[in-house]
Amino acid sequence: MLDINSPVYKDKNAARKHLEALRWADGRYCPHCGETQHTAFVRGRKHRPGLYYCNSCKKQFTVTVGTIFERSKVPLNKWVLAFHLMCSSKKGISAHQLHRTLGVTYKTAWFMAHRIRETMKDDNPGALGGGGKVVESDETYFKGGSKIRLKTLPNGDKAPVIVPHFYKIMALVERGGKSRAFHISAVTTNNVRDVLFTNVLRDSHLMTDEAGHYHTIGERYMTHQRVVHSRKEYVRGKVHTNTIEGYFSIFKRGMKGTYQHCGEQHLSRYLAEFDFRYNTRDLDDFTRSAQAIKASEGKRLTYRRTSQRTH
Repeated sequence: MLDINSPVYKDKNAARKHLEALRWADGRYCPHCGETQHTAFVRGRKHRPGLYYCNSCKKQFTVTVGTIFERSKVPLNKWVLAFHLMCSSKKGISAHQLHRTLGVTYKTAWFMAHRIRETMKDDNPGALGGGGKVVESDETYFKGGSKIRLKTLPNGDKAPVIVPHFYKIMALVERGGKSRAFHISAVTTNNVRDVLFTNVLRDSHLMTDEAGHYHTIGERYMTHQRVVHSRKEYVRGKVHTNTIEGYFSIFKRGMKGTYQHCGEQHLSRYLAEFDFRYNTRDLDDFTRSAQAIKASEGKRLTYRRTSQRTH
């Protein structure tokens, strides 16, 4: 078990050995061809530490090849510390705080944070619920910036007006289980149905509020029970949406208090970050960080792709 004073956060060679222990827990292999038997450590002062040679494909490699760390000039101990800070901060940690703590530029810290969020994405999520389990579903709106629109004045002229732009977020939470959040274009019956039918098994108990788009969708599940917030009803026995409200509370406090601004093209990564911490809430901070590091294999994120706008 690590602690915050561990050498892996201070020494790049110790951090490299830590990564090797995590990535190659079942034995070292070549990331180029997958060779597991015929690889050898390259010795000599002229070679950088941690360099290996594959006798099968005749290529050299280190533990960073094929991960988000590949070709990064940031020392590995700073990467490991960044993972720990992001995984242990319940409401996240800003790029400005990372840049001050790690001693890197803000631009570097911002890019590191997005690379780490990329590792937090669950590429093979299983369906939620099933077997009579309870799944709560709800939507929320989050102010993500402003847009300029033209307003027609009484004299017929048009004037630019700044109006707030809200992101629509739908989330699913299995009680005692995992969460899954989505950025949707609009809160409509079709969008909500697509998300639910794709991610929640039909033999589940569905809990929602009184929103009209759930009326026909809920008939497809084992049971569908609603709380009527407009009548000041929040709990009726086991019928409530308090679990998902708690999830949204943490998400909004993190986005408003820590990150403050999020471009729409990056929202899915932020949602993945909050999902990851929620879904690993039973782990200690160091185990959670190690799990995120192990998931970095096969996930590359270039600065150009991070900076691109998507609509």
